[in-house]
Amino acid sequence: MARQSSPKVAKPEPLKMPMENTDTIDFDIIELLFFSYRDFVSDPDAILAESGFGRAHHRVVHFVNRNPGMTVADLLDTLKITKQSLARVLKQLIDSGYIRQIAGPEDRRQRKLYPTETGRELAFALAEPQSRRIERAFDGASPEIREGVKAFLSGMRNTKNSKAD
Repeated sequence: MARQSSPKVAKPEPLKMPMENTDTIDFDIIELLFFSYRDFVSDPDAILAESGFGRAHHRVVHFVNRNPGMTVADLLDTLKITKQSLARVLKQLIDSGYIRQIAGPEDRRQRKLYPTETGRELAFALAEPQSRRIERAFDGASPEIREGVKAFLSGMRNTKNSKAD
């Protein structure tokens, strides 16, 4: 029996013109956000890599230091991750002495998280280069501009009452 060949499908033409801003899409801002995030996390990434840690560890260390005594459930809600995702990262931070996990006083099943002195030092070490980068970007800017940037960044967050379109 003869083999049938499928009809040849034309290869799509490559597009050679870059995407341009539209009335509803500002690619310049999108690119600036990509690049600023890449650079914003680069210094902490290098510090974390020395300990075999990554960005997930950074987020946990940051929020536990900002909210000592927060529960694991609160951290899961803040980070919007699963228990499974958090378990490995949290275990590494606890085993390495950066975070302590203590049973809740009323409900022993509740696990409260606290930074250790070493965990606090790590949080500062990670935040310092980011803070320097922020201050460089604000150099010469008015307090109103700083507040405007905070409002912009707050507006970028998903909230319970709205969703990203």
